Amino acid sequence: MNAAAGVVTRGFVVSAAWRSSGKTTVTAGLAAAARERGITVQCFKKGPDYIDPQWLQLSSDRPCYNLDPWLQTSAELLHTYKSFRGDAGLVLVEGNMGLHDGMSEDGCDSTAGLALQLNLPVILVVDCRGMHRTVAALLDGLCRFDERVQFAGVILNCVAGARHEQKLRSAIESRTSLRVLGALPHDDASEISERELGLTPAPQQRNSVQYRAAVAALLERGCDLDALLGGCASVISPAPAVAKSCESAPLRIGIAQDEAFHFYYQDDLAEFRRRGIELIPLSPLCDNFPDDLHGLLIGGGFPERFARRLSDNRAFRVGLQLAIADGLPVHAECAGLMYLCRQLQQHDRQFPMVGAIAADVRIRTKPVGRGYMRLSHTNSPERFKAHEFHYSELFNTESLNYCFRVDRGHGVDGARDGIVVNNTVASYAHFRHTAATPWIDWFLQRVARNESQSGRHYVQA
Repeated sequence: MNAAAGVVTRGFVVSAAWRSSGKTTVTAGLAAAARERGITVQCFKKGPDYIDPQWLQLSSDRPCYNLDPWLQTSAELLHTYKSFRGDAGLVLVEGNMGLHDGMSEDGCDSTAGLALQLNLPVILVVDCRGMHRTVAALLDGLCRFDERVQFAGVILNCVAGARHEQKLRSAIESRTSLRVLGALPHDDASEISERELGLTPAPQQRNSVQYRAAVAALLERGCDLDALLGGCASVISPAPAVAKSCESAPLRIGIAQDEAFHFYYQDDLAEFRRRGIELIPLSPLCDNFPDDLHGLLIGGGFPERFARRLSDNRAFRVGLQLAIADGLPVHAECAGLMYLCRQLQQHDRQFPMVGAIAADVRIRTKPVGRGYMRLSHTNSPERFKAHEFHYSELFNTESLNYCFRVDRGHGVDGARDGIVVNNTVASYAHFRHTAATPWIDWFLQRVARNESQSGRHYVQA
């Protein structure tokens, strides 16, 4: 029961036996169908993921927040969940990998472990291609592996037809206690194409708005939504506003947000706003570089897919290069690091970039660094956590200064990360603001130092 709203709130964790089973399609479809019924939906995504949350935000029309049992403490994870669940009538948490997969041997950081922590039942999505009776054995094993986990039922995906569905249902109903919630055919209109980092980001998918209607229709046709959504609150309301602190003077922090750069955690952006900071969206693809910023964020993304356009926008590149040389504090992650190098090499072609970092960057066909990281500051033994997933590497490097040691992961060269140029820190590591990894504090400390040391006048918000 949602005490604030006085209505029933339903919640589910959507998981699968393995990746690419259709979890995002089902979660997005449930969100879109519920919203069409007038239900307020709040989505969450487990783990270090920027792309799936974009699709869930598109379907729910509310920001999607990440829950990460490895990067966050249990208290921090529950705080994120409770803070942003708000007045939603339906809460959907999309898992990652397989139901019982995680870093920890005891499974506490798996999707099953998260479901237990949140006290939510699991909807299993099963890709049924190439099997029928075997699906019962698979589901029986998933359920028995940890009998503390509650299951709402199973949604059968990629079902070949009526006969295939009948065989699947018969096997499941006779050999397991799971309820079949629905059966979905393979559907081109609701399919999200995959690339090297997973699903194609929503900003880069054609007809992404039509996708929301397609997945809603798919779930309406194939699932018993009356049973799943019955009792949910039926009042659409905006996402909860983030209260602003009055303690900090307003600052203007630029944030690169366009098709090339769009990897940001929503609760990190909320934290900037809570502190009274104005985030100024900028496009390195299209804009001129402004001269009234106190700092700049350049998150992850896909600069290699827009290398020519980024290179052609010389006004932004040169403006940023001069600002970095003049001491503008910049926080750059992965794609941001690539953009700050001298040039990006792709398919034997070179595209000039910002040139603030004395190195070139090239794209590889296989991942150079992927997964969770442990880092430490070069002047401190205390370790903190991050994550990485990049297909690029630096070469033709000159003398570079680093502020991080890599204890787990790859970073720039397997041992170091966090290239420092004046007040700029650029890394392959992606950060999530937590008590153990307070990267927003680190960035704003550089901003404060720069403000106190420079005599320049900034336009205040």
